[in-house]
Amino acid sequence: MLNILEPGLKTTIQDTGRFGHYHMGVPPSGAADKYSFLLGNTLLGNPPDYAGLEMMLTGPVIEFQKKTVIALTGASAEVKLNGEVIPLWQPIAVSAGDVLIVGKICDGIFTYLTVSGGLATPEILGSRSACFASGFPGVLGRKLLKGDQLPLHEPLPGVLRQVGKSIPNEIKPVFNRQLDLHLVLGIASERISDEGLTGLLNQEWTIHTQSNRVAYRLYGGRVRYKKEAAPFGSGNSPGNIVDIPYPIGGVIVPNEEELIILLNDGTGGGGFVTTGTVISPDLSVLSQAKPHSVVRFHAVTVEQAFQLRREKEQLIEKVKMTVQQA
Repeated sequence: MLNILEPGLKTTIQDTGRFGHYHMGVPPSGAADKYSFLLGNTLLGNPPDYAGLEMMLTGPVIEFQKKTVIALTGASAEVKLNGEVIPLWQPIAVSAGDVLIVGKICDGIFTYLTVSGGLATPEILGSRSACFASGFPGVLGRKLLKGDQLPLHEPLPGVLRQVGKSIPNEIKPVFNRQLDLHLVLGIASERISDEGLTGLLNQEWTIHTQSNRVAYRLYGGRVRYKKEAAPFGSGNSPGNIVDIPYPIGGVIVPNEEELIILLNDGTGGGGFVTTGTVISPDLSVLSQAKPHSVVRFHAVTVEQAFQLRREKEQLIEKVKMTVQQA
């Protein structure tokens, strides 16, 4: 059991996401920085979809009520166990009565706590991920509160052998204020002029303070629409189209001076021009970016997008092989 003594700013239960329900308005949710989350589970020998905690900007104070092994990954943070500083990116043994304090989260937005065997909290629609917009009952419909008690599965056999091992530095993600995001153009990009596409790719964009797990807003550049009437039935604005399903990572152009990039809790559809999709590995990078960070887009083909995803998967597989050989 995890006893939440203090909840932190916004701590939620997340796994790899809820799939197959987006067309009914239920977003996938799941860890915003999926790469860091997966590395945490991999370090412990957990299957990738085991649930853990996502902690935002300021973490919680947690009392462990059973012996287990944990890992902290993601953005760097001030972390202490029983008053002693402990590192991220390696398995740590804890005992009943131990108290973990996750303080200020630095560099990025989210730090993750994974536990051997995972959380044993209830599932909804095949996932333990919290989603506020879906109106789920209990801890999956809200952030954690002081006094919450989260049950744990039993630790996996042999996990104590992983204690003290760490991830090579080249596998750890780097969080900074300059982002390069890869974008597959398409969807409704025919509504953007050639000048507009050039502006999208050649200008710097700044992340707005009104950014969250639903979507990131960007400003500072300009994307010009084609000078033609909006499609029949979509209204009068050149930024409107007939409603389409939005993909997670979709780059929406609601006006010529703003971009909206949908993240894990994003809405399932709408009627704005959507010029392409940020590739899935880069959504982990974007979700950790603080307001006022600067973004540049780079167009890639679908084949290049798959290759970039495979490269991330290979890094996770490298950690998995190291764990299995221990």
